[in-house]
Order: sequence, then C-alpha cells, then structure tokens
Amino acid sequence: MSLDRMSIRASSRYLGFRPAKKVVQKVYLSSELQMNRVKAVDRSDPRQVLARHLRALREERWPDMKITQPQLARALGGSRPLSVPLISSWESQGSPKIPPVHRLEAYAAFFATPRSVAGGEPRLLSTAELTDAERQATLELTRELMRLRNDALRATSVAEADEISESLSAGPWRFEDGKPVTIVCAQLPPDMREKMPYADPSNPDYIALYNYSDLDALFELHGHIRACNPTSQVNLRVAQRLESDDYTTHLVALGGVDWNQATESLLDSLQLPVKQLGDWRSPEGPCFEVSEDGKKKQYRPSLEQRGGQEALVEDVALFARAINPFNKKRTVTICNGMYGSGTYGAVRALTDARFRDRNAEYVHDRFAGSGSFSILTRVRVLAGVALTPDWTLEENRLYEWSRSES
Repeated sequence: MSLDRMSIRASSRYLGFRPAKKVVQKVYLSSELQMNRVKAVDRSDPRQVLARHLRALREERWPDMKITQPQLARALGGSRPLSVPLISSWESQGSPKIPPVHRLEAYAAFFATPRSVAGGEPRLLSTAELTDAERQATLELTRELMRLRNDALRATSVAEADEISESLSAGPWRFEDGKPVTIVCAQLPPDMREKMPYADPSNPDYIALYNYSDLDALFELHGHIRACNPTSQVNLRVAQRLESDDYTTHLVALGGVDWNQATESLLDSLQLPVKQLGDWRSPEGPCFEVSEDGKKKQYRPSLEQRGGQEALVEDVALFARAINPFNKKRTVTICNGMYGSGTYGAVRALTDARFRDRNAEYVHDRFAGSGSFSILTRVRVLAGVALTPDWTLEENRLYEWSRSES
C-alpha cells in the first residue's frame, strides 16, 4: 500500500503507540526547619520533607537520647503497638507514606515533652498529664506537622494527576489529529431484544443502548476515548446503522463476527492472518484460526462444567490496529473475543490504569514502524470476571503479527 507523507506520519503516530513519559516532579517550597538533617532535604518533594522531619524528630529531638523505631512504635500504639515497617514507611526517602492525622497528633504529643522518655520505656502521655507549656508545645508541633502533611497531600495529588494526564495523552487511544472516532458494536438479535421491553423504540421508556452488544467493553472504551480526546467527537453506532461518513473516521469495532458485520468486513479488508470462526455447532466449538507459512493453527476458549452448566475460565481475544482502508489518514481498531469477556479483556489491556502503560510500551517497542499489527491474547476469567491481560508476559500472547506499509 502506497502512503503519502501524512499517511506515514499517521502510521507512526497511531500504530506505533508513543509510550507515556516519566512525569517530572514539580517544585514545591517548604518552610525552614530548625533541624540539621532536614536542611539537606530535597525541597522538590514535600512528601520527603515530611518524612525527613519525622525521622529528625525521632533521632534529634533530644540530643542525649535517640528513639528507635521499635520504641516509637510501642509508644504510639500503646496497648496495640504499631509495626516497625509502618514507622519506617512514614520515614522512607524512596516512597514515603503519609501518616493519618491522628498519628501525627500522637507524634506531636509524644515529642512535645522529654517526660515521654522519662522512666526508661518511652510512652505517650495523656492530655491530662501534660502541663500548660507542654500542651502549647503539642499544639505548635501539631500545626507544623499538619502543614507539612497538607503540602505532601497536595504534592501527591498533583503528581498523580500529572501521571494520569501523561498516560492519557501519550497512550494508544489518543488521536492527535482531533478527528472523530466511531465505536461500532453489534445490534443484539431480535429474539434477545424482544425480552427487553426498553429496547423497543415504541416503549415510552426506550433506551437505545439496550440494542447494543458488548456493553461492558463499550462503556469502558467510550469513557476512556473521551478522556484521551476531550475535543473529539466520539460516535456510537450499531453495525447495521453505520453511515458512509462513519467509515472514514477513526473506526473502532467491538465484538466478534457473529453479530458485528463491521468486524467481519474489516477483517476481510485488512487481510489479517487471523480469522474468527464462529461455528458454534461444531464439536470443537468456535475459535480463532491463524494461517502462517501454509499451516493453520486454532485457538479456542476454555470452559468447565460447574454446577451443571458450562462456565468460561479463559477466553481468546484479538486486538488489531491498521490504517483505515477507507481513509489512509485514519485508523481502524478491532477488539473482539469469542465471548464478551474476551472483548472486554482486549479493551482493558490498553485502558486499565494498572496495565495500559506497560502494554502500550510493549506494543510500541514490538511494532514500531508497522502499518498493521495484531495480538491474539489470552483473557483469563475468574468467577465471571474478565482479568486484564499483561502483554509483557509471553504466556498471555498467543500469536503476534505485523506488516509494514510501503
């Protein structure tokens, strides 16, 4: 297929998947702390400022006595001592955890008076035991710790927001040209729609989405695409009602060939080596069939008998992306499984916040420069719940294919 320069740029942008960059931590200022070790704190991260302040309290508050983490854990926990790893996590310089308010209040009360360590074993004095001067010291230390905690929470929120924004703006569902996206699902068969009164347009409570198949995948993907492309028009269509203009947008087909005519026609147009055979009456059952080097191999979902009925334990799904055969400046994407769980898993592979960046990075490294590519993936199902496949694990990738465009 011959591509002009813009088409080649589109191929690189949409098919190569630009992985998310590492987030650059913003700079936040903190107040001067009157402790030697805190002076060396990296002021770019308020979470570390709080962590070092807590450690400095423990090690330097009283020059003639250094409190150990086990001692502090027993003192703050009272009859139910805290764990030493918990204290350590609050002081960590790598990835510090932010203590809850009541723990910092306990810190303030403990370090407000040297009487907390009188008598050998450190302990937390009750409010009634404190003098007026000690109560004032507790109040001032509490204010300082709360200020540092608030700074740390704001830093955490900003850092997380930056990471999410970068992930969405660099991920595979980000279409930088800002052009419309059309998600196509199959329309449920008439016998199924007849069982749902709300799917009837003549019903006063008619709900159009009751006509769509693969609603789990549709709901997940529609929201994600809107988040990635806030200024783009995102259309929803059933395959039977596609309009001519829809074919030339960024086209996304959800669901298999049994009901989704768009998926079937796109698979034929793209000439992928993977076919979905929906022969549900054969003894072997439906499958994906891969043709390569004159040989064919079939991949089937796995079901088990549970409670007198078949239960899906593992589905097989296809994720494919290519240049749109109807408009070389746009893309087509196919997410379909033998069952709905597979379709949902194929979608979640690149929308699930826990896996999308690593999966997108794998695709970028594996298929960079390809005009078309596909991954046949395993989707495990646990108690009816489809689990997101991790494509960095070889066991989850059943078959991969790509084609360069020239």
